[in-house]
Amino acid sequence: MAEIATFGAGCFWGVEAAFQRVSGVVDTTVGYSGGETPNPTYKDVCTDETGHAEVVQVTFDPRKVSYEQLLDVFWQAHDPTQVNRQGPDFGTQYRSAIFFHSPEQEAAAKQSRAALEASGKLKRPIATEITPASTFYRAEEYHQKYLQKRGVASCHF
Repeated sequence: MAEIATFGAGCFWGVEAAFQRVSGVVDTTVGYSGGETPNPTYKDVCTDETGHAEVVQVTFDPRKVSYEQLLDVFWQAHDPTQVNRQGPDFGTQYRSAIFFHSPEQEAAAKQSRAALEASGKLKRPIATEITPASTFYRAEEYHQKYLQKRGVASCHF
């Protein structure tokens, strides 16, 4: 049975592409989560006033890929030490965030963050928030599989 994981790591186009390459990922959907505004549009989220982050909702088969492996992809797909930005994109919508869907995901995310912090690989503290998943709002259709539709492998990173 498929499970859901939700990650925010900057612009959702590149993050989605990173997860699409993972064997065991059944589907990816980009959208908005973690804010107060119901049914936000991309234009709303870009105002930095909705509280939402750009996120990727990952549907995965846990028999083929573990949540811990998805966390590894998440950490590698962005700079988790940046606060409310990734590369040239800035604002709370680009924050680093893990939205957990179960107590097991919460524990794994916190353990993964602690292990990365203890590894000494990062020169600054991790800014990633780990919070319960809230309502996921699917982004407009033109954002879905954006890079794949254009034959591009990644964003500006």
